[in-house]
Amino acid sequence: MLDLAHKKLDVWKKSMKFVQDIYLFTESFPKTEIFGITNQLRRASVSVVSNIAEGSSRSSVRERKRFYEISRSSLVEIDTQLEISCKLGYCKNSTLEEFSKTLNHLFAMLTNLSQRT
Repeated sequence: MLDLAHKKLDVWKKSMKFVQDIYLFTESFPKTEIFGITNQLRRASVSVVSNIAEGSSRSSVRERKRFYEISRSSLVEIDTQLEISCKLGYCKNSTLEEFSKTLNHLFAMLTNLSQRT
């Protein structure tokens, strides 16, 4: 594995954990959702951490900020998908509240990272 600076970022580490949480969470979804909401949630969570990594490797400030914006947008996408999942009966409100805390924390961390860039 490459030993690059993004792996030292707390936001990257927390996003990696978030991907694991989303994958574990969606394992209990109906098999009929494998190409639907399960796939969407998993892809969006991977997008968050991937764009942090890619953005941190960019040489210009403008490019780095753009990738961090994309990561934040993926968090907003996940927020909506989680609400849909709960409305479809795939999760409990307590689960949604826990994910909400994580989403808000990651969003704030990415905002801060972008402003410091």
